[in-house]
Amino acid sequence: MAFVVHIFHITQKERRKTMNDSEGNKADYLIMCIGNREGGDDAIGPYIADKLKQGECDLVVLDCGTVPENFTSVVKQHNPKNLIIIDAVEMSLNPGEIRIVPKEKIGVMHISTHGIPISVLIGYLERCIDNILFVGIQPKEMSGKMTDVVKESVDKLVKIIKNKDFKRIKIL
Repeated sequence: MAFVVHIFHITQKERRKTMNDSEGNKADYLIMCIGNREGGDDAIGPYIADKLKQGECDLVVLDCGTVPENFTSVVKQHNPKNLIIIDAVEMSLNPGEIRIVPKEKIGVMHISTHGIPISVLIGYLERCIDNILFVGIQPKEMSGKMTDVVKESVDKLVKIIKNKDFKRIKIL
């Protein structure tokens, strides 16, 4: 029997950047970026996390890899006003299309490569977070490198996130 241990390292600088202030104010936005760096277009989550962590950013950003359930305690600790979950989602759209996936459609969607369904993750986090937004990006390839069409869309999504302009994203 083999055991796999995932170790997630957050530097002191990142910890200070992501922690709530000493007065206990909620973070306005926490972004959970989900995906596999080696999984073609499934790498959108880590790619977005890397882009958002470059430069100054007032968002809490988590690169959750393929195990977002391992970050629920971090999310609850930050207690954000808005939780944005981002992942590659098979939505039968053109590659690179971005949509907000409503809760009622999540259970019927095929969600990339995770240990637990996103619907279960969201159901659990809804107990402590009032506003959860699930943003899906239609992948083209789930192996190899990220495709150019998806990468172009992801770069646009990074700008939307930085500007907190989520109303620009169509609803599925």
